[in-house]
Amino acid sequence: MRWIQKRLRLPAVSRGFHLITDLLVAELPELEQLRVGTAHFFIQHTSASLSINENADPTVRHDFEQFFNRAVPESAPYFRHTQEGPDDMPAHLKAAMLGTSVTIPITNGELALGTWQGIYLGEHRNHGGRRWVVVTLLGEERG
Repeated sequence: MRWIQKRLRLPAVSRGFHLITDLLVAELPELEQLRVGTAHFFIQHTSASLSINENADPTVRHDFEQFFNRAVPESAPYFRHTQEGPDDMPAHLKAAMLGTSVTIPITNGELALGTWQGIYLGEHRNHGGRRWVVVTLLGEERG
């Protein structure tokens, strides 16, 4: 069994949901060395999230953003955590709802995602900046 762990820096993106599967895989050449295993992706932030969903139609990402903006509106009168702006507390809530990590099987050197699945970065701040993702790979090497 082999353990690999890397801390990857994501580029700053606009608020919304962004497919980052290819970006992550490009930074993980070690993935190809594993026959079977697990890849764990963890975002080190409380106002951004990781999730898995539709990777083909960009309207899905748009609809995600619209839904979460309605579910957790900015400037709600009951929010007390507002010193960092009206998008801050909603960003924390969206991240808590969607989660900070995803775990994906590894099969023959590739992430075993379904045909229409991709990894989303949910950027929930108007100006979130660059984000960090810790990736841990555990697996049996190809022989």
